[in-house]
Amino acid sequence: MSHSPPSKSAISQYSSTSSKLAQRAAILSYDTNPQSWYTWLSTRLPTANHDILEVGAGSGELWTHIDTSLAKSITLTDFSPAMCDKLRAMRHQLHPTESQSQSHPGDIPMDIKQCDAASLPFETGTFDLVIANHMLYHLDSPSTALSEFARVLRPGGALRVSLNGRDHISELLALGQRVGRPSPIVDAARINAETAGGMLEECFGDVRMERFPGGFEVRDVEAVVGYLGSWGEENMTGSQEDEVRGVVEGRIREEGCFRVRKDMVLFSAVKA
Repeated sequence: MSHSPPSKSAISQYSSTSSKLAQRAAILSYDTNPQSWYTWLSTRLPTANHDILEVGAGSGELWTHIDTSLAKSITLTDFSPAMCDKLRAMRHQLHPTESQSQSHPGDIPMDIKQCDAASLPFETGTFDLVIANHMLYHLDSPSTALSEFARVLRPGGALRVSLNGRDHISELLALGQRVGRPSPIVDAARINAETAGGMLEECFGDVRMERFPGGFEVRDVEAVVGYLGSWGEENMTGSQEDEVRGVVEGRIREEGCFRVRKDMVLFSAVKA
């Protein structure tokens, strides 16, 4: 079986710490859509009586917005040991009575495994639903991962993949470029919302897409500083941070907020 390890940029960001993920997630609180991304996504996941796999589950935030009791089983994976620790903490939060020796807390099995997204340690036809929430662009070969998703799905099983379009957070990308803090993910990404449809159709049928409405109106300068600071392995310099603050503060004075475009897309597909 071929392997598609996470990209070097993803490894540097997430393999040993979850702080950078938290810095990025903070920007979501400034969404103009009153419905959060996770709530919106949760209403589009067929979970009832399903064996569910989320690949690249990160901190597990999605599962705090879902009634897990409806599922038959839930399996969460991530390549990062730090993220797997976060997933275990989330599981304990959802099931506070579980003992550390329990692999299936509560009434619903919820397993956590550290693994490569393109070499999943599951038998063929194990799951009814596979979720890949904003993770495929971290892989060197997303097409290999999509083939794996199809393999572990049962016939008629559902896939949900979320990705960003080329215009997503373009204002933040431009500001990062201006201060010498370019995004390592955008340049390295081998898939985005514009290219995903054709790649999905190679493994799945009934491919559909839906955009998450809204944008970001940021009123906290430090949220932007933290977001740009989460890019790369080195911390931003003091002069870089000052330049970011100057630009964002000026925009907030003029317009009341620092507006950032959003282009978040959910793809739905079915295994034939």
